[in-house]
Amino acid sequence: MAESSYYSNMCSNVTYDALEEAVLNFYFLYQTAIWSSVLLIFFVVIFFLPLLPIGIMFTFSLYAKAYRYYYKGCTFTPDCWKPVRNFISRLWIFHAHFWFGHEIEGFENIPSEGPALVVLYHGMMPVDWFSLLTKSIVYKKRLICSVGDRFLFHLPVFDDIIDCFQIYPGSIESCTDILKQGNLLAIFPGGLREALFGDETYPLIWGTRIGFAKVAMEAKVPIIPVFTENIREAFFTVGFCQKWLRNWYEKTRLVLLPICGGFPTKLKTFVGEPIPYDPSITPEQLAHRVM
Repeated sequence: MAESSYYSNMCSNVTYDALEEAVLNFYFLYQTAIWSSVLLIFFVVIFFLPLLPIGIMFTFSLYAKAYRYYYKGCTFTPDCWKPVRNFISRLWIFHAHFWFGHEIEGFENIPSEGPALVVLYHGMMPVDWFSLLTKSIVYKKRLICSVGDRFLFHLPVFDDIIDCFQIYPGSIESCTDILKQGNLLAIFPGGLREALFGDETYPLIWGTRIGFAKVAMEAKVPIIPVFTENIREAFFTVGFCQKWLRNWYEKTRLVLLPICGGFPTKLKTFVGEPIPYDPSITPEQLAHRVM
């Protein structure tokens, strides 16, 4: 009887120890799963949300490409893009309103007719520019031609969307011609350098660029300054990445900076009053006034 009781107690202790170990293992796995999910969600939100507008633009590009392919047997003129522009514009306006609550103050400063040069601050992702562009198409019935960075024209998927919204590489001569034809033209003087290496203090990284001022003076058109509040909070880069990759970009012009953000941040675009053409000032003075 004593021996039987001894083995019974031993079995009870073993069973209890095994149960305790199983509970601890389960708790450890549970905590690991919780923290792994938190980290996964963090990385998805930080590094994959910025891909949302890129994915939307990619979808728009495929739609434009399919539209052009459908009419490939016909004479395709720039006016043929109007239905595509209107459809894409309405979709983007809905997205910008739903995701960013985007609104524009001073929209009446975009002229309903006549040429003007629109000068914008370049955020990490120019979703504010595309919102202004699409609202101008829908509500003003005017397309704002744009000057894009050269790397855009090496992306084969986006060639039709570039044609659809009339984005050009841009030189002083070509930009002047566009304005003299009575069009609106948008320029980002800071370019990719301002987009990639700006920060939450919103510095203007224009350097000595005064080409836009020369264009406005040669075409004798007003300049409309545009700035969007919170565009740097909506999309941003990690600070140490900026410092580390700045020299790399200056030497190679390759864009390797990771984009973070994409959160549903409130965006408000301010369209300033036109700065009229003044033949009595120099391009340097005009550029300083626009800044």
